[in-house]
Amino acid sequence: MPEGERPRQSRASTGRETARETRVSLKLLFRVASIAGGIQFGWALQLSLLTPYVQELGIPHAWASIIWLCGPLSGLFVQPLVGLVSDRCTSRFGRRRPFILGGAISIMISVLIIGFSADIGWLFGDRGKVKVRAIAAFVVGFWILDVANNVTQGPCRALLADLTKKDHRRTRVANAYFSLFMAAGNILGYATGSFSGWYKIFPFTLSDACAINCANLKTAFLLDIIFIAIATFISLSAVKEQPLDTHCGSVQTGEDSEQITHGQEEAFLWELFGTFKYFPATVWVILLVTTLTWIAWFPFTLFDTDWVGREIYGGEPNGTNYSNGVRMGTLGLMLNSVVLGITSVFMEKLCGKWGAGFAWGVSNIVLSLCFIAMLVITAIRNHMDIGSNDPPPNGIVIAVMIVFTILGVPLSITYSVPYALISSHIENLGLGQGLSMGVLNLAIVVPQILVSVGSGPWDELFGGGNSPAFFVAALSAFAAGLVAILAIPRTRVHKQRILP
Repeated sequence: MPEGERPRQSRASTGRETARETRVSLKLLFRVASIAGGIQFGWALQLSLLTPYVQELGIPHAWASIIWLCGPLSGLFVQPLVGLVSDRCTSRFGRRRPFILGGAISIMISVLIIGFSADIGWLFGDRGKVKVRAIAAFVVGFWILDVANNVTQGPCRALLADLTKKDHRRTRVANAYFSLFMAAGNILGYATGSFSGWYKIFPFTLSDACAINCANLKTAFLLDIIFIAIATFISLSAVKEQPLDTHCGSVQTGEDSEQITHGQEEAFLWELFGTFKYFPATVWVILLVTTLTWIAWFPFTLFDTDWVGREIYGGEPNGTNYSNGVRMGTLGLMLNSVVLGITSVFMEKLCGKWGAGFAWGVSNIVLSLCFIAMLVITAIRNHMDIGSNDPPPNGIVIAVMIVFTILGVPLSITYSVPYALISSHIENLGLGQGLSMGVLNLAIVVPQILVSVGSGPWDELFGGGNSPAFFVAALSAFAAGLVAILAIPRTRVHKQRILP
């Protein structure tokens, strides 16, 4: 071999070895992503129990969705702002970790307020059927919880993107780990919410203001505090971020540090909106599919267990059938989370074979079919001659469980693929990862606001059930699937071979 070729081979080999050495370890990404389990534990309790709970406090079904408006409203402003601020945070503890810790502590405070809202209302004079003061305490806690969730989640995903840098495959793996821990948190949260005997294990939760259902919810949120404290410690102790100076920063991982420059604009939200003009068509398509996807998902997250309690078990809030239906729906959500976790494990291979956009599109078609199946199940149940105090037939309950379980597949993809896609495309534009999470969050919270405002009155217009909202969700999911399949470039990313 000519001598002139040897240095080129040596340089190429050295480049491959350097890339291998500077790549962040999967173990580190796994530990950092673990905080998603703590966050999602509380989120699972929130999704499964709080819509029924606010109705037990006296809020009508038509207005129950308005309570959830505080979440997307806070997300509309809080998460983009936190993302931008964290991109340039100069704290000696790093860019992302102060926000993650502050958000976790706020979550703990908020769930205490929510869990004890009935007791707080009783303390201030609630005695009637509609517990006005308890509702006020609940709403305050709920606002704090949703703000805290938005403060925590954006920096968590941005920290993972900081660690993976421009390695798009590692970015997808990191988001798959995040989705896996969300599944684990969901499983534990839904299992906790479906158990009806917590008040026996922790009898101190029972009070004059707080009966059995309330005591079970209170205990579940106390367990959430313990769980999120453990997950936050594991995650934040896994990585040490180097402080940033005014202009640049890095993440200390034991490998080379990344330098990111930032502008000095003071108007953070205007800066966020100002970046829109730089987006290529693919980014706009991703944001459109995200918006349509969440128009589909949010009615389900609002009314999943309420649908089982009302339309499958035929109950009303504070009734036995309704409570049994809520617990059964929560069990279905736990099975959903098991499938979510399994799908997360195979996410990288699935996206590598099909392409991330195509996989996302197919999952949205599956989502649409599941909502159509829920409408069919509702129609069949309504035409059955079942006594007011009798449970539904086993076949109907099994069908509900199957649909809830299958929904874990599209949910896993919703929790991971959009974040990986937007992170890689925003990175190519030279913008911060906190900003990219904020941009994607806008496409999530805007449809949530629309659904929160419109779903309750929309359902009431057609008889007060949940089926009208699920019909709109099915149409939106189908449209999202078509756009993702046809308009997102179908690129496959193959694992690079590292030669010895």
